[in-house]
Amino acid sequence: MSENKTVTMTKEPGLKRSLKERHINMIALGGAIGTGLFVAGGETVSQAGPGGALVAYGLIGIMVFFLMTGLGEMATYMPVAGSFGTYSSRFVDKAFGFALGWNYWFNWAITLAAELVAGALIMKYWFPDTPAIVWSALFFLVIFFLNYLSTRSFGESEFIFAGIKVITVLVFLFIGTLIILGVGGTSPGFANWTVGEAPFVGGWLSILSVFMVAGFSFQGTEMIGVAAGEAANPEESIPKAVHSIFWRLLIFYLGAFTVIGFLIPYTDPNLLNSSIENVSISPFTLVFDRFGFPAAAGLLNAVILTAVLSAGNSGLYVSTRMLYALAEEGQAPKSLMKLNKRGVPVNALLLTSVFGLFAFLTSLIGDGVAYNWLVNISGMAGFITWVGIAVSQYRFRRAMVAQGHDLNELPYKAAFFPFGPLFALTVCLIVIAGQNYSAFTGEQIDWYGASVAYIGIPAFLAVYLGYKWKHKTKLIPLTEVDLTRTERYDESAAQ
Repeated sequence: MSENKTVTMTKEPGLKRSLKERHINMIALGGAIGTGLFVAGGETVSQAGPGGALVAYGLIGIMVFFLMTGLGEMATYMPVAGSFGTYSSRFVDKAFGFALGWNYWFNWAITLAAELVAGALIMKYWFPDTPAIVWSALFFLVIFFLNYLSTRSFGESEFIFAGIKVITVLVFLFIGTLIILGVGGTSPGFANWTVGEAPFVGGWLSILSVFMVAGFSFQGTEMIGVAAGEAANPEESIPKAVHSIFWRLLIFYLGAFTVIGFLIPYTDPNLLNSSIENVSISPFTLVFDRFGFPAAAGLLNAVILTAVLSAGNSGLYVSTRMLYALAEEGQAPKSLMKLNKRGVPVNALLLTSVFGLFAFLTSLIGDGVAYNWLVNISGMAGFITWVGIAVSQYRFRRAMVAQGHDLNELPYKAAFFPFGPLFALTVCLIVIAGQNYSAFTGEQIDWYGASVAYIGIPAFLAVYLGYKWKHKTKLIPLTEVDLTRTERYDESAAQ
């Protein structure tokens, strides 16, 4: 084993470090609170019962904790915009990093398109006769200019968007608790936890199906790794954000499902039928309405609109930064590294925006089949990203030891290694494998359903194997892993 080494961080001009701790917190927190909670939350209770929903979200929450602490360990050591894409290239295999980076860029570029569609659907609640394309165009311009102006403008807008969502969840939990305690009426007691098959409905298969929904709900928390590349003080803000986000998300999600479980029986058909186009029967709307708030549907619709704009805003930001990082690593054209005077990678922003618009236009052509396939490829991409984070952290820590580094060099050290990344990797693979297990359980295999659900896997493998074949890359030996703490850094922006 070689002697202990002290690794210094080299600094080169680049992105401006203008995201403060409050921005970092809200970017990750806001990324994981959206329609998955406000609209689809009722469906999970309907499928698995209140107890089943709590178990599924609790287990996924633990997995996300290990993923985020592992990502936090790497992001504080090497805070770069490429985050897990860069880490995978340096700690695992350049082909793996290349595929993971482009996979993540595609994921959130498509998300921009999906949110433009969703935003137009939401506006029909107030303006049913206005063409959807008008609202989509307006939202696109708003999101684009928030990202174009500066990183700070993105951070401030996301702070506001996420803040609205957080306040809504807190009010929901407060009102729900009052109703459960019988304030202003009769307490429902535990009646809805014992009706029918409750609290666990459908056994482990139902919990597994909710696993998928829970995984999608928590996607976005990994944005903290990308944002670390522009954090003003990543060694302090990232560890704080990692821990606070985990506990807040767990309280928000488990608290919301507990309230829904107490107040609405899993047999209520409204739980299964709520959607963006019909927020009047969302569990959030039903609870607010029960408390005597007649304008609940309109309020929730406005909140969901902020959630959609937040997702599109964050999606454009992280996909742009990932594209910039790919160019920095030599895995995309160098022209995508061009920055404007405010430190925004304008060419990467323009290319991502154009691709997002192209994907959006496919939703308007014919019956939108091409768009649906793009969205399904994107859906799997998030879980593949999580696999990449777990593998990268495992290899990173082992490389530190293999090269004789003192683990005290780490600004932040994730606990429970190696159990953490191995547990997260195992759960991620289970979630990926179970995306549409029902396609294989019928009398005949539903090949179309299976293709739609799993298309993201061969798409990722094609990019990975194609790069590997062209550049003849191999798994990097632990003793040769690049642990140099290099970042592109703008001194003037860190003030």
